[in-house]
Amino acid sequence: MPSTPAIHELRRHKIAFTEHPYRYEEHGGTRVSSRELGVPEHAVVKTLVMEDDQQRPLIVLMHGDREVSTKSLARQIGAKSVEPCRPEVAERHTGYMVGGTSPFGTRKRLPVYVERSVLNLDVVYVNGGRRGFSSGDVAEGIRVDSRRDSRRRRRCPGNRDYGGNGDEETGIYTGITGVTGITG
Repeated sequence: MPSTPAIHELRRHKIAFTEHPYRYEEHGGTRVSSRELGVPEHAVVKTLVMEDDQQRPLIVLMHGDREVSTKSLARQIGAKSVEPCRPEVAERHTGYMVGGTSPFGTRKRLPVYVERSVLNLDVVYVNGGRRGFSSGDVAEGIRVDSRRDSRRRRRCPGNRDYGGNGDEETGIYTGITGVTGITG
């Protein structure tokens, strides 16, 4: 099993997960990982590194078979615009190579927004911090994290950097900043 910052973070917080190595294909995305893992693409959650109009980075967790409405996300976090980071910028913020980005164990503490319907999944597969490696069955950890501060969930944004309440108690390991409806 690969040893990545994501795996260390999950273990440190005693979050149960399963390990799923698979054959990585350049530019294959969640379509390939779901095929290789034998699971629906909807259950493979992609970790997207984006930035707002002030170049403040953030992470979005979205179903593999869905797109993010950046206009809706920007409106919900109080930004003028949101767009994906360039690969080298995303790597600088997270410490992970594009195609191997995990929301867990990032180099910098980043606000994390999750599509509301992801929380309804029984099993979630997210990248484990290396290309061709997924950590699975982390749905309960994400749900627990999102319930840590119900005020934050209701008033997205809830991060000091985005005009929220400034409470540093943002969760177990992903620091869920907001639960939003951002499917495009």
